[in-house]
Amino acid sequence: MAHAAVSALDLGREKQLLKFFPEPVRLHLIYRARHHGFKMSDLISKFDQVGRFVVIVYLESGTMKGGYLSKQSDFYLQEYRGAFVFEIDHQKANVFPVVKHRDSIIFNNKYNNEILGFGDCLKIYNNKDKTLCVDVKEDDTYTPTGWSEELEVPFMDVELHRIQSVGDVLLNPWRELSWTEKERGSLRKNLVSFKPACQSLNRVRVLLMGPPGSGKSSFINSVRSVMFGRVLLLPFIGTATKGFIKKLKSYDIRSERGGKSTALTLCDVLALGEDETTGLTLTDALTVIKGHAPEGHKDVKFVYSSRMLQEKMQKAAEVVGLPVSYVLPVKNYSSELSVSCNTDILLLSAVHHILQAVDDTYEDYCPPTPADASPVTV
Repeated sequence: MAHAAVSALDLGREKQLLKFFPEPVRLHLIYRARHHGFKMSDLISKFDQVGRFVVIVYLESGTMKGGYLSKQSDFYLQEYRGAFVFEIDHQKANVFPVVKHRDSIIFNNKYNNEILGFGDCLKIYNNKDKTLCVDVKEDDTYTPTGWSEELEVPFMDVELHRIQSVGDVLLNPWRELSWTEKERGSLRKNLVSFKPACQSLNRVRVLLMGPPGSGKSSFINSVRSVMFGRVLLLPFIGTATKGFIKKLKSYDIRSERGGKSTALTLCDVLALGEDETTGLTLTDALTVIKGHAPEGHKDVKFVYSSRMLQEKMQKAAEVVGLPVSYVLPVKNYSSELSVSCNTDILLLSAVHHILQAVDDTYEDYCPPTPADASPVTV
């Protein structure tokens, strides 16, 4: 029974190679010389009619060189605008994009003269004994590689991988959240019954800060909509360049319309502008805020399954200098006329973590006071 070929590519160098692609991809091994044979006919036979491929040559020096091409129909007379060659060793990884598109790929499988070349930078062909050979050199087809010319360079193996797009959706959510009516009810109940662990505090005032149009006022209205069970239509919500809020304004979050106030107060403030002294400029913030979920993935329950949103949250954490665990996504009610369970859960989950952060902050500075002790004044 034939065994499946296993790539010689280790995890570290695979990660470096994958960084050369602008979108998330995975590698699928379809040819390995040590397994399928050291002949060009064996290599060429593994190319499908169309597809994206990476050729990897493992040199005896320990360096890995190769090239990428996208094969549309036939190798002949094509312009491989996305082609590149690369070099990876244990210290560095370099990619060299194509400059002369029409000359980027050399392919011939006629008259027993089979050859696959990335310009003259990297050529794989049969020698007179019909065995694979590899030549490397620098040429002007790709950006300068700095490779010295070597004919029939010693190598250990050659691999061909098909490039497969993994899309935006992760195989598994990177955070777990229950999207049920029960969870919405539980989160809402936790907010209504919340009392600060520090008994000297009876309210939590949360100040919302951000550039104009970042959703501060809309977040407040959205949280109130969750509690009231319908979308509130209130003034001072918008995306004007200079914002609508001109001074600090506080909003007590009630358990229901006309009901008792919870321990949470959300405070809206004059929007941050371009003042560098704030530490977070409008330009910096907008690089994170701008952008939307791809079409087809706008159901908020997929928020932790979206690779793009995960990357944006990581970028947001870098901008403000906090761990990713401090970054929580929300979806405000802006165009909807009624509330939805999933949006409510995302909003309430954010509020829940905000309140937990309050208790965690006072854990060391204001420990819970025994019931029979006098309240501590802070």
